[in-house]
Amino acid sequence: MTTLVVGASGATGRLLVEELVNRGENIKVIIRALDRIPESIRRHQNVSVIEASVLDLSADELSRHVKECGAVASCLGHNLSFKGMYGQPRRLVTETTKRLCAAIRSNNAAQAVKFVLMNTTGNSNRDLQEQISFGQKLVIGALRLLLPPHVDNEEAADFLRTGIGQRDNEIEWVAVRPDNLSDEDVVTGYDVCPSPTRSAIFDSGSTSRINVGHFMADLITEDDIWNKWQGQMPVIYNNE
Repeated sequence: MTTLVVGASGATGRLLVEELVNRGENIKVIIRALDRIPESIRRHQNVSVIEASVLDLSADELSRHVKECGAVASCLGHNLSFKGMYGQPRRLVTETTKRLCAAIRSNNAAQAVKFVLMNTTGNSNRDLQEQISFGQKLVIGALRLLLPPHVDNEEAADFLRTGIGQRDNEIEWVAVRPDNLSDEDVVTGYDVCPSPTRSAIFDSGSTSRINVGHFMADLITEDDIWNKWQGQMPVIYNNE
């Protein structure tokens, strides 16, 4: 199976690509600059690199890149800089998710394509009516007003929940919600839960980027894991 990865030059996206390469998967990556991924990955026989900004591609171009892909993964996010948080495009993740899903539909694939979105535990799964404290609601409300990337993450996941839904014949999806991201060198034990088991604001856990990449790769390559979480927004924590 071939997987298209966007956000492959990011801290988590690179690790997802490396994990898929190690599993012998075929991969396409869309990146704005070739030097943003290691040469060993860029020149790997199983990796095809498309040098472009995903939002600059035409609908036909994106459709062509998605064609024959059994999975699409988005690790896109906003840089933690003033320009990254407040500059354009403010709806990078949402607009890319919508355009990729439209590209998938345009190909009339014989079977549903997997779409894996990296999201955040600060975003609630409103399908489950997750309970959060009054204090956290206040903080999340402030984040919606002050930090466009938070709204972008919410709207991207909401598009999958409501725009695609649970019974689509062409697209199946999972939105992975890590907690406080950290950098580790190797995959460690981790837990995956349907909903947060702690407050993302007042009692955040830790999730290594390499564990996120490993779990996303499992979703893409392991049907039993996909079937367990399809149409859900699982939360991933490092084992304490």
